[in-house]
Parts: sequence; structure tokens; C-alpha cells
Amino acid sequence: MDIVTMNLLDSTMVSICREMGITLMKTSYSTIFNEALDFTCALADTAGDMIAVAEFCPAQIGGMPLLIKSCAQEIPTSAMEEGDVIVHNDPYRGGLHTPEHTFFKPVFYDGDLMGFAVSIGHIAEVGGMVPGAFAGEATEIFHEGLRVPPLKIIKRGQDVEEVWKVLLANVRTPRYNYGDLRALISSVDLGEQRLRMMIGKYGKEVFRQTTRDLMDYSERRMRAEIASIPDGIYRFQDVVENDGIEEREYAIRVAAYVQGDEIVVDYTGSSPQARGPINATLGVTWSATYNGLLHLTDPTIPKNSGCFRPVKIVAPPGTVVNVDYPGPEVGGNTETHPRIAGAVIGALAPAVPHRAMAAEGSTHINFVFGGYDEQNDEYFACYDIEMVGWGGRLAADGNDGQDSINGNCRAMPVEVFETRYPWRIEEWRLLTDSGGAGTHRGGLATGKRLLCCKTDITVSQMTDRHRIKPWGFGGGKEGANGATLIRRAGSTKWQTVVEAFNKRSSSKYANITIRPGDRLQLIAPGGGGWGDPAERDRAAIREDIREGYVSAERAFKDYGFQANKED
Repeated sequence: MDIVTMNLLDSTMVSICREMGITLMKTSYSTIFNEALDFTCALADTAGDMIAVAEFCPAQIGGMPLLIKSCAQEIPTSAMEEGDVIVHNDPYRGGLHTPEHTFFKPVFYDGDLMGFAVSIGHIAEVGGMVPGAFAGEATEIFHEGLRVPPLKIIKRGQDVEEVWKVLLANVRTPRYNYGDLRALISSVDLGEQRLRMMIGKYGKEVFRQTTRDLMDYSERRMRAEIASIPDGIYRFQDVVENDGIEEREYAIRVAAYVQGDEIVVDYTGSSPQARGPINATLGVTWSATYNGLLHLTDPTIPKNSGCFRPVKIVAPPGTVVNVDYPGPEVGGNTETHPRIAGAVIGALAPAVPHRAMAAEGSTHINFVFGGYDEQNDEYFACYDIEMVGWGGRLAADGNDGQDSINGNCRAMPVEVFETRYPWRIEEWRLLTDSGGAGTHRGGLATGKRLLCCKTDITVSQMTDRHRIKPWGFGGGKEGANGATLIRRAGSTKWQTVVEAFNKRSSSKYANITIRPGDRLQLIAPGGGGWGDPAERDRAAIREDIREGYVSAERAFKDYGFQANKED
């Protein structure tokens, strides 16, 4: 191994992936790309193993190898030609969930296939029973939008018109989808160009050998991390509160078997798959497991397929962690993924308390809506997210107002939201007392109040934690619940979706109509606390009260702290 060359190639490839992401952000049409950055860009070798990835959306990083290898089973490398671009979003062919579209471009050099440039992005509108893809009442995959098996959307550099026609004829916002799909293609085009330049500089054999060495290096470092965890069986359980169809809990049970420098993460005993759309695909469970482990290990380990080799995953088919066809699954990548990652962290927290955290909000809120834009004479659709609180840690409070653990996405600015869509944001703030009490407090969540303007809007949602709170750790208290509340025009009463529209669930529902003058509140859950609240520093409590993070009443109730007039 030439460590200098390996580090040069690793940093160069990661920079290529970052540049791919910047291109995607700046050329896309939808706010979920150009504001929220809900995508990931990577490079892979000819075997489908990820060799480099940028720091965008964690939900997609761990699922990348399964996606690429599943694609290669249907379009073998012998059938790939220079200039081809392949598109794929099928959850039952290694995909994550229906909105997530993956684009692969084979990279050739002097006639030899050297690898792939890959971009995965969340397309905001994919057809199905609701605008914006998150059908909280879906009971089968066909409710959730168009499934696309691995297909060549570009062949030898030329558009395959028939594929484009199918993709754009099945969605409500064809102009926006066209722009976003082109942006994803532009990112893999750039990745191909940059990787070819790098191979031209260093040579094909150096590239092949160095990428193998790089994955072996990541594997050795991950094995060293696992070896530092005491051997044993570590268990944990968390639940999703309902599936939008039935008012019952769905358990995610984790048993992490650590032996030497390997770990087996077994989900046997998790609930049978749900009728509603909270089920995770196998790719989601892989990605969530890796996500949890990456949060507990050295963050400087290069992120590639090598660091996944010491990890074995058991996910029984027909359960909420490995859905069978034709079960719905759109919420598995946003609601169940963070529960799986959190359960892995919860299981191993007693063994590595210095790296673990209490539960975060574990939801993206997934507020989707659509309607008709008369001014521009076209349909609009949007996928919007809210920010949760993260869990307290051994040495620090939880982060305030962050996307959930598997997203790493940004919030859409008020100015963009109000310019693009017929809403007015009347209030958007951190929520006092939403973080769980502890030696280190849980992070605060956000709350947003919206006023509907101009036109009727069709709204759907896929979220959780309206009833079951984020757990604390080591004596820390739970974080606050989230909520979605509606106030009709002319009314002073706030109602849940169950009360206002007779839906089964307040957190998972489809196709309600919000009319001009109606108001809607999106309240995100906070993070759990870490450690005994009685041990929290008094100066930190005083500062929390001063900043409005904790009320004087809750400070007395949770910490026994009596605020004085100066506080």
C-alpha cells in the first residue's frame, strides 16, 4: 500500500463527489434539491462497491452498494456502453423508497470499464395517490408512485425518448421532474469526466490497486473500532406508534452480537410488516444499520464499502425491517430508518457511552402538498421537512433544530417557501421545553405556523412521535412529542387531523384539503435527555431559562431549580 497515493486519490474522489453534489444543487428545479440537499453523490468500482462518497444524505450512503449490485444483475456490465446512463427507483430491486431515484453512469477509459458515477436524489413528485409522494394511507406499493426498474434513460449519449415519456407522463409536475432528472444526469456526467481525468493522471492500474487498498484500509480501521467494544449481546427496542391504517405499535427489535472485530446486527423479533407505509426495504435497513454504527465509530474512517465488511445484518423478510412485495414502504426511509439507527445506538450505548446519544426526534415531519398555480398555469407540488431535537450526550447537550439522523438536510428559507408556494409563514421558532431534561439536555425542536393563501392546497403527511416520546438515556427524561394542528378560517380552535378530517392517525394521513384562511401548525419532537437531571450544572439551567430554551416552571419541575428575578 502506498499511503500517500491512497490519501491523494481518496481526497480527490471525495472532492469529485462534492462537486457532483454542487452541480446537482445548482441545476435542479425543486426545493428539496436546491435548498434541502436531499441527495448523495458517490463513485463505485466495477463490482458495485462504493469507493468514495460526499457528505450529503446519510440515508442513501449505506444503501448505495446494494443499489448498484442489484442494478448490475439486470443490466450486466457487458451490456453497458460509453455514454449510457441508467435510472432506477424500484424499492424491491435494492432501492430505498419510491421517491429516491438513482442514476448510474459507467466510466470507461481506453475502452475499459473502470467504475461508476452515481447520484441518488429524492424526486419530490412521483405520481401515486397524493401530490408529493408521501401517501400516509397507502396500503400497497402502487399507491406510492411510479416504479422504475433499472433502465437506460440515455444510451450512447442519446436520450431514450420512450423512457422519458413514461417518466414524465405519470407525474403531476412534468416540468419540474424534467429539470430534476436532468440535474441528476448532469451530476453523473461531471463525475464521469472528473474520474476519467484522475485515471488519466495516475493510470488505470494505480487506480484499481489504490481503490482496493483504500477499501481494505477502511475495513481494518472499522474492525479495530468493533474490537474495542467488549464482546457480548446488546439489545434494544423502539417502536413506530402506528402505520396510518391501524392504531397499533410496530416494534423494531435489535440484538447486536459483538465478537472480536465483527458484529452481527439481528432484527429477528421485529413486528410483521405493516399494512400502512412504514415498512423499510432491505436497502433501508442496511443503510440504517451502517448509519447507527458510523455514529458510534471514528468519523475519520473513509466512507466506502470496506468499512461495511465487518458488519453482518439479519433482517427477516415480511417484517417492518424487510418488506415483502407489494407492501407499501415510502415512510420506511424517513420514519423507520431513524428508529433502526437509533435502536442500534441504544443497544450499544452502554458499551460506548462516550459516543452515543439519547433518542433524537426520529422523523422528518414529511409535510407534502400540491395544488394548481393559476398564474403559471401548472400544477405545483412540494416536499417540506421540519427540524427535530437531537439527543443529549455524555459531554454535551443535544443539537437544536436539526434534521433527523438520516437526513442531514437543510430547512427551506422562509423567503423561498413563500415565494414558491401559496403559504405565509406566521411563526417559526425553537420550541421551549421540547428537549428532555438531563445532565445534558435534549435538543429543542422547531414549530412552524402556516397560513394558507390564494388557493386550495391538498396536504398529506408521514411523521411520527405524536404519542410516543423520544427516549432518554441514563436517567435522562424523554423529549417532547410532535403534533400537527389545523385551525379553520374564522375559528379559534386548533384541531388534530383526526378531529378535523376524521382520519385514523394524526401523524400519517392523505389528501386533506386546506383552504384559504386556514392555518396549520407543524410541531416537531425534541431530543431525549442524557443522565440524571439532578446533576445538571446550575449555571447551564440559568442560561437555558435566559435563552428561552427551558421555562422557569419546567426548570423547577425537572431540575428543582428555583429561578430568581434576575433569571
